[in-house]
Amino acid sequence: MKFSPMNFFHGLPENTRGAMLMALSMAAFTTNDSFMKGVLAEVPLFQALFLRASLNLVMLFAVLAPLIGPVRFDLSRRDWGFVTVRSLAEVGAAMCFLSAVSHMPLANATAIMQTMPLSITVAGWLLFRDPLGWRRLVAIGVGFCGVLLIVQPGTEGFSAYALLAVLAMLCVTCRDIIVRKMHESVPNATVTFGAILAVWLATGLLSMGQGWAPVPVKAWAQLLGSASFLIVGYVTSVAVMRVGEMSFVSPFRYTALVWALLIGLLAFGEWPNTLALVGAVVIAGTGIYTVLREARLRRRG
Repeated sequence: MKFSPMNFFHGLPENTRGAMLMALSMAAFTTNDSFMKGVLAEVPLFQALFLRASLNLVMLFAVLAPLIGPVRFDLSRRDWGFVTVRSLAEVGAAMCFLSAVSHMPLANATAIMQTMPLSITVAGWLLFRDPLGWRRLVAIGVGFCGVLLIVQPGTEGFSAYALLAVLAMLCVTCRDIIVRKMHESVPNATVTFGAILAVWLATGLLSMGQGWAPVPVKAWAQLLGSASFLIVGYVTSVAVMRVGEMSFVSPFRYTALVWALLIGLLAFGEWPNTLALVGAVVIAGTGIYTVLREARLRRRG
């Protein structure tokens, strides 16, 4: 029998499997971020990203492609254009987010990234004329007020690196909205390969100007852990799209905030201030409302 993440949850109801896979995916991505935060205390950003991408390229063909399908290169020129733009957005997101994470609490940066369902809804309305009612519009406005509570401009708690987390969120929004323009036959493995290759090439070139530092054994272990959890995140994020009702499963993406708080406290001794915690709760609440509202409108349609 072919390996699949679903095999671990055999016999459970579809929604339960979907929720568990979503929570596992968020835990994997957050753990990957925490490993990279540790690496960046020892290794320059571009060098660290290049080394992780090198490991991911090997893992893609050895582990990931057999699970989610082969990498194919017979795409149309139009789809290659979308893959390229998406890959560049991935480069921007990785650089901005990890720069932010290395200088601010993991939970704060993660909370800002959780506004993606809101920003994707706005992007869909602007670019594809997706319907956007006043209720969701208000929820989106409140959600972005939650971002301001985390960024805290004009206060002692303000960090310019929080703006990099916002920029990373915008890059990820661009990355994900572009997928809607791709033909449905474009394999997930090819899209993933394009993203990893773009990060590998860009950071390899940039690292030459930044200079390289010796990599301690501990940092190598963290890089391997980061690359491994990133692959787990990719696999489970693909699997979760194939099981359960998205209106039930999607809210479990906010378990990333719980993981980020726990890892930040236990691994780095970080804990967000009160305003940032309130902002995270506001973002999670409005994001869940937006997801549920969109699901209800789809059912009516």
